[in-house]
Amino acid sequence: MAQGILLKNWQDWEEYTRTTKDLTNIVAQDINFAKRDVDFSQFEYDNTSFLKCRLSRQQAAEIIQSGGFIYPKFSNLPYNPNRSTLYTHVELLEGFSAEKDNSVDLKIYKSFIKNKYNPPIHEAMAQRLHDFNIDEALRRLLDVRNDGSSKKKVVGFMGGHSARRGSKYYVKTAICAKLMAEAGYYVVSGGGPGIMEAANLGAYLAGRTHENLYTAVDHLANLEFRPEDEGKADYYAKNYVTNAREVLEMFPNGAENLAIPTWFYGHEPSNVFASHIAKYFSNSIREDTLLAISLYGVVFAPGSAGTTQEIFQEAAQNHYGTFGFISPMIFLSKERYVEETALYSVLHQLAKDTIYKELLFLTDEPHEILEFIREHPPVPVPMPQ
Repeated sequence: MAQGILLKNWQDWEEYTRTTKDLTNIVAQDINFAKRDVDFSQFEYDNTSFLKCRLSRQQAAEIIQSGGFIYPKFSNLPYNPNRSTLYTHVELLEGFSAEKDNSVDLKIYKSFIKNKYNPPIHEAMAQRLHDFNIDEALRRLLDVRNDGSSKKKVVGFMGGHSARRGSKYYVKTAICAKLMAEAGYYVVSGGGPGIMEAANLGAYLAGRTHENLYTAVDHLANLEFRPEDEGKADYYAKNYVTNAREVLEMFPNGAENLAIPTWFYGHEPSNVFASHIAKYFSNSIREDTLLAISLYGVVFAPGSAGTTQEIFQEAAQNHYGTFGFISPMIFLSKERYVEETALYSVLHQLAKDTIYKELLFLTDEPHEILEFIREHPPVPVPMPQ
């Protein structure tokens, strides 16, 4: 019996139905059946769904009469709930120009905030389906295994979105991410500006010289992302996106890396240094996913409330072994995490008598982070006897 098999094209359908007529737990998505000679009355249906499939009236009637479920078509949306791939910055910034931000990203955000806190069922279903498909595309990208591990050795970076380009920890984060990518780790960030952009920038420039990185940072620092300027008509053109695009032109064909942002927090500028963008409507799913996939470690640069929340969320995942592995937690800034907040000491106290206490590390040096992660791979959670 099939267990939640997703068929996403005609070839998938043909291959699967060649040997069985049992469609139990099958989901067919975005397949055009309308001009195919398919007799749907011959199949067995149980928890069988058709999402955004083109069907003739007769085919639809046969499916419904036999017990299958056809999801309604979603219309008048600026996004595709049934997409099969992650986003790119090129796709999200389509329609953006130096004169006006008319990007796809902004259109989706404006659609989302109309009913942000109370979406009607049609829109809520579309958003949930969209985020599920982002999940699926993300698992394919990372090659996630059944035990929760992945072929790619993912290291996450967290930190303040308001960190200025060229600032101390912006540069340290970029250097650290560059070292990680060059050592074979797969860098992921929260997809926004500040520390998150620095991580994707560093990973993007893996294999290039440190001088190239400093040149890129200097060029970016000419103009800043300022949260108070969000939404202003000339903000993107004169500040964030324009300079970032120029860096891409200076250093084309960068290394692969990942960003996982959300529309929930507002229309933050698209991170152009991420080669793959897994953008979610649900921030809770996005944050949990971001931490869960970072099995080889999470680097916490200085940040405010959001970063603090992520620190304790990761600590909870480690404490309870929620996702099957215990991962390193690295704090990049003694000043922030010892002198200003004492968060590192608090984590040490919480981690008493646990495995993850040995996976806590505090430093100001990017190369020490690489060494620590190399020496402390993720620890599988002991299975109960």
